[in-house]
Amino acid sequence: MAETVDELTVSYTEDGIETTKELDKVILSKGSWTTIIFRHQDWDKAKECYGPDKYTIRRYQKRAGEYRQQSKFNISSRAQAEGLIKALQGWLNEGDGSAD
Repeated sequence: MAETVDELTVSYTEDGIETTKELDKVILSKGSWTTIIFRHQDWDKAKECYGPDKYTIRRYQKRAGEYRQQSKFNISSRAQAEGLIKALQGWLNEGDGSAD
């Protein structure tokens, strides 16, 4: 388990092959609850190459000095990622509307 936010990753190696390769990550929030969005690729055994970029949002809680994953949301396609961006941009462009 990771002790710092920088150690958190979605990279995964099995039988000497990096089956999930992390390409990038953006830390959206830090603290006892941390949210990170990762960009990654999965190894395609049949084609012996990495597939298209994928995205996942992970939420971690720090307990007893270690971060533990509590939830995740996998963005299943480029179209879904674009839909998410469009929805957020639309809401943000509606005006201030913040309760800060």
